[in-house]
Amino acid sequence: MTDAPVLPPAGTAGPRQLGPVEFVAMMAMLFATVAISIDAMLPALPQIAAEISPDAPNRAQLVVTSFVLGMGFGTMFTGPLSDTLGRKPVAIGGTILFIFGALLAAQANTLETMVLARGLQGLGAASPRIVAVAIIRDLHSGRAMARLMSFIMMAFTLIPALAPSLGAAVIYVADWRAIFMVFIAFAAVSGLWLQLRQPETLDPARRRPFRVSLLVEGTREIVTNGVVLRSMIAQSLCFAMLFANLSSTQQVFDVSFGRADSFPLWFGGVALLAGSAGLVNALLVERVGMRKLILIVLSGEVVLFAVCLALMLSGLLPPAGEFAVYVIWTAAVFGQMALTVGNLNALAMEPMGHLAGLTASVVGSLATVVAVVLAVPIGLAFDGTPVPLMAAVLVLAVLALVVVLPLRRS
Repeated sequence: MTDAPVLPPAGTAGPRQLGPVEFVAMMAMLFATVAISIDAMLPALPQIAAEISPDAPNRAQLVVTSFVLGMGFGTMFTGPLSDTLGRKPVAIGGTILFIFGALLAAQANTLETMVLARGLQGLGAASPRIVAVAIIRDLHSGRAMARLMSFIMMAFTLIPALAPSLGAAVIYVADWRAIFMVFIAFAAVSGLWLQLRQPETLDPARRRPFRVSLLVEGTREIVTNGVVLRSMIAQSLCFAMLFANLSSTQQVFDVSFGRADSFPLWFGGVALLAGSAGLVNALLVERVGMRKLILIVLSGEVVLFAVCLALMLSGLLPPAGEFAVYVIWTAAVFGQMALTVGNLNALAMEPMGHLAGLTASVVGSLATVVAVVLAVPIGLAFDGTPVPLMAAVLVLAVLALVVVLPLRRS
């Protein structure tokens, strides 16, 4: 496989290609639809719980997990549709659905309506996320794709540096419902940018009919490829670490450490620090290789997570010391996303250039849904301390390391 752009059919003029800076920025913004939709809601969870779920405040976490679950199901068909219709129409259609879900959520007066609306938002957000991966794979492969994905994952981890503060500012000026207006504006800008500036990357000659038999055949090819399967399972476990943290972290800052007021600043600082891991990955991945870097990072995470958990359980630390350990641990959880998921995604996509959209859907859907299934009970196990969360994430990191160990020989 080469790293050259896909050429147009003979006898036609090639589409104008964006410069690398604008291309990365656009793809990052499409990907960031997911991050901002989750992280900007975190400061609002106490108000949402008080207003629409006062009898069961823990259930306010469903505002996060219902979005992620909707996104997971949406990715099942977004990729195949983009293989049939083209990348841009599917991304724009998903953006419209996302905006509709945001409008419904802004009017929700019950938790059930909110969960439904957030699920619709997640369904819509699946399109820009998956289409961004497919567009990148249309144009790049191998370590070059992994390097590009590093910058995309930087946005995925850097957005949380701003999103909670943005959400808190909106709540201060208006109320939590106004956050959904921010989502609408963000999606409208990214959708228009894509529509007006990015040429379609899927050659009409390479489009596949949307037929069940072809989807089944393609899915079978994807899930029976050992590298793809292991990469997908490892992604599930890495995403589960992040989603479990996101669903519980506001409660940990508030209930465990009494820092609700400063949560957006602490969380933003952690995310900003962890986001630099994406730059580190971009610098290292072409030299070290995707497989080796994944193994090094997960091995280091297992050791670090075990040390942090042991310190928490020791009873030797003062409250300020425990808080410092938790902040370091949280930064490590975010950092591993920038150092593993982009590489795992590139590794899974590398042998599947002929099924880029479907592969992005299958990998993204299964990884997200499995991650949510794992993360929801972890979040609901919150007992007033971060210990259950930290213990569960350690187990997930160990499992991820076990899954990827055979990749060093593949």
